[in-house]
Amino acid sequence: MKLRDTGKKLLLIYQSNNVLIADLLIYIPAVVLYCCCLKEMSTKKKIANALCILLYPGLILIDYGHFQYNSVSLGFALWGILGVSYDWDLLGSLAFCLALNYKQMELYHSLPFFCFLLGKCFKKGLKGKGFVLLIKLACTVVASFILCWLPFLTEREQALQVLRRLFPVSRGLFEDKVANVWCSFSVFLKIKDILPHHVQIIISFCFTLLNLLPACIKLVLQPSPRAFRFTLVITKAEVIFCKIKIFFLYHFRPVCLVLNEIPFMSTWFLLVSTFSMLPLLLKDELLMPSVVTMMAFFIACATSFSIFEKTSEEQLQLKSFSISVRKYLPRFTFLPRIIQHLFFISIIIMVLLTLAMVTLDPPQKLPDLFSVLVCFVSCLSFLFFLVYFNIIIMWDSKSGRSQKKVN
Repeated sequence: MKLRDTGKKLLLIYQSNNVLIADLLIYIPAVVLYCCCLKEMSTKKKIANALCILLYPGLILIDYGHFQYNSVSLGFALWGILGVSYDWDLLGSLAFCLALNYKQMELYHSLPFFCFLLGKCFKKGLKGKGFVLLIKLACTVVASFILCWLPFLTEREQALQVLRRLFPVSRGLFEDKVANVWCSFSVFLKIKDILPHHVQIIISFCFTLLNLLPACIKLVLQPSPRAFRFTLVITKAEVIFCKIKIFFLYHFRPVCLVLNEIPFMSTWFLLVSTFSMLPLLLKDELLMPSVVTMMAFFIACATSFSIFEKTSEEQLQLKSFSISVRKYLPRFTFLPRIIQHLFFISIIIMVLLTLAMVTLDPPQKLPDLFSVLVCFVSCLSFLFFLVYFNIIIMWDSKSGRSQKKVN
């Protein structure tokens, strides 16, 4: 028995060390370089921003508690974001292809990458440099995929198995109690029993695509690093229309990239994102690490960015939207106060639900009560953030000030 326990501990140490090595080689350098590239920020602020990104509890808990090695693909994706933002488009495309082939969940970020690069080609002119860039990008992507897939192309069944892993639609929308629209709405209407599986997938795909189209079309027409980052953020919010499990954190990571621009909303969203994984974290006995890392992240963000002092219309990047609304409703000046109240209500609900899951037993007739409540509360929060980030993109809320941005 002692030998078995010792072997288990050694395995955990080995896995943790592997995650740390991957972080040191790929993820942490990308985060540090990204923060170094931020404009109009002091060195102290850049260091604080990097610290807050690295302290994001979702990634720490999943990678070091669940050993998913997500930092590898997230690191490659961040290298890709840096590359295309700095006009190193071929290197950026290569890095993102590596991220995509390492973890299929990066597929959700492929549309913003495609639209941003396509917009660059249009901007340069498809009859000149833009067409040359398009050909170079196509060759880079094809070559990258061939190299990554070469070991699996020897057998047809092996290649099909990889494809099934890339597109796991057979698992459906209701595999677990996750914070998406379908699981939350099924509390009131049993969609799973009404619609066939393939119809559910088609509807989910259509909803996701339709909600992404406005931001992506604008990105093609007006490509910029800032618009690219916020389109990535909107893409992650669209996950509420999809079926996701622990891979939620893939869609929350882009929010870290705008932490310096909208610290209050970004901090709030990232806290909710970690809370949405609470059933999984409790299952893995990660309650105490969850509380500690969330507190550390919140304190770091609150002190580094003074988030409670940055809740005006301008600092929330809602000034353009509010001005538009005030043309019809002159007294529309209360939006920041509403957002502040919603923040405190959200925090209280998350704390109460966490305490309930830890201390109370659910009713025998409703064994999944607390998990469903976590799912429902998180889903409502994500819907709110989806609307918020879409407003920023559609109204291009620069709030009359220069943005801290890459390139």
